[in-house]
Amino acid sequence: MRKIAFHLNCLEQGGAERVVTNLAHQFAQEGYEVIVATEWKAENEFVLDERVRREIVGPKESDENKSRIAKIILRFAYLREFIKKEKPDVLIAFGQKANYRALISSLFTRQKTIVCVRTDPVGHYDGLADKIQIPLLFPTADGFVFQTEGQRDFFPACARKHSRIILNPIHEKYIKAEKKPPVRREVVQSGRLVDFKNQPMLIRAFLRVHEKHPDYVLKIYGPDSFDGTKEILENLIQERNAQDCVFLCGGSDKLEQEMPGAALYAFSSDWEGLPNALLEAMALGMPVVATDCPCGGPKTVIEHEKNGLLVPIKDEDAMAAGIQRLIEDRELACRLGEEAAKIGEIANGQAIFEQWREYIEDVIAGRG
Repeated sequence: MRKIAFHLNCLEQGGAERVVTNLAHQFAQEGYEVIVATEWKAENEFVLDERVRREIVGPKESDENKSRIAKIILRFAYLREFIKKEKPDVLIAFGQKANYRALISSLFTRQKTIVCVRTDPVGHYDGLADKIQIPLLFPTADGFVFQTEGQRDFFPACARKHSRIILNPIHEKYIKAEKKPPVRREVVQSGRLVDFKNQPMLIRAFLRVHEKHPDYVLKIYGPDSFDGTKEILENLIQERNAQDCVFLCGGSDKLEQEMPGAALYAFSSDWEGLPNALLEAMALGMPVVATDCPCGGPKTVIEHEKNGLLVPIKDEDAMAAGIQRLIEDRELACRLGEEAAKIGEIANGQAIFEQWREYIEDVIAGRG
């Protein structure tokens, strides 16, 4: 029986954490022994299948009063101890810090390790520490999984050569949800209220369209990230007297019921990895206008004017024009929505799982 270990900071509800949880369940269902090794346990986490073992490999309570340097050393020591004890066939790390920890802790252990990049490398893998660690550590990895070509091409040849691009799996409920024509006079967005999603730009762009189409409303679904974005949005809505047409709806686990039938889905991020929310909207068969943000997530799944519209980042004029075009051209909106729904054929859970399984088996066999 193959033994697979995933390593990340925690399972707090986010994109990478959801992917790990889903993959862990699927591999366990296929008879693999699966361990999820995290640094800590957070309050609001995804729930693991009982067949998946959870291990905490970060500093212990008894280490709380130790110095910062001591804790850093212990993080590597505890993960290395876990690796030597469990001897997984492959260790799969998700996230910048987890990637470095996994590679350092695996040194001289002959542990097969896969590094997974989940965000825009610019701003996250280009600091001084990264410029030191990447040339030293990345050549020791056995494989790399990226979400987009933009992510892959940022890194040195050693990473590009031994890599795969694998999309995020879309939850089955979005693929199987009833597809509805875009007839409801709503523009919708889903995702955390957080600075890089640039929801203030979306609101300003929508309000320009609202002047011509006063019967339309904007609904933004998503929890507060507590970075101050929610307060910025609330102040903007109040300043523009938009309380009757712009609504912050909070988080929802029923988006597959609430979003279909809206006129369009608007994606406004300045940067992302491969946004799950965008994939879900497409799987619902919604017409989409999206910023062409680095590192190429939207461009990876959207062909402009075939299954969605792409506009430049931070371009309020272009976003407003895209929203207005989809509102006014119903034929185009319906066609884009029908084409967008086809993303479910290539990014459903089983298809993505098979890609992961094939790559993991290649890495274990030395073909990564």
